[in-house]
Amino acid sequence: MNRSPLLFLYLLVVTFLASCSSEKKEDSTDKPDSVAVTAEASTAKKKTIVFFGNSLTAGFGLDDPSRAFAGLIQKRIDSLKLNYKVINAGVSGETTSGGNSRIDWLLKQPLDIFVLELGGNDGLRGIPVSETKKNLQAILDKVHSKYPDAKLVLAGMQIPPNMGQQYASKFRAVYADIAAKNDLTLIPFLLEGVGGEPKLNLPDGIHPTEEGHKIVAENVWDKIKGLL
Repeated sequence: MNRSPLLFLYLLVVTFLASCSSEKKEDSTDKPDSVAVTAEASTAKKKTIVFFGNSLTAGFGLDDPSRAFAGLIQKRIDSLKLNYKVINAGVSGETTSGGNSRIDWLLKQPLDIFVLELGGNDGLRGIPVSETKKNLQAILDKVHSKYPDAKLVLAGMQIPPNMGQQYASKFRAVYADIAAKNDLTLIPFLLEGVGGEPKLNLPDGIHPTEEGHKIVAENVWDKIKGLL
């Protein structure tokens, strides 16, 4: 009996099995690398957006401060799976002078986008416009000096004319002037569509309701989405 065909068939099967075993080893070698890359991507450090402001940012009067506009921005970011975290650094009653004193402490942590919302309390207290402007610029200078690559955003504010039409006009112009000087992103009026609308504000007529904050969040998102 001629065993050559059987021997050939045996060698063919052995070669095939060895080839399959080799491919499996290669696959098993590739998988850990793939998993490692995925794990690395999922644990990548998130970039930081800081909202630095007063009671408007802090969500004064709301049962849940996370429903203020900064918290709503975080929810939008999460829904879009963007790699950013929001820090709400709002303090009720804060003036630009207070903010200028507080900013050094805040800058101990890295940030990538800085949204400055201050000045409203200055206007309500009749603080000289020149002082407000100087403090806002000082805050921005400190942020830029510590984190030169951070993107800067300024939230514009307006005050009622009962402080005097001339004062109100000069106050409003401060934000556009600073934005132009620093070539930063300007939200012309943070409370656009909310200010002066009783149903969108708390009884004090100053702080937005939850519905009001939803509109404010849209005003903010419209300007910062291109920075993300």
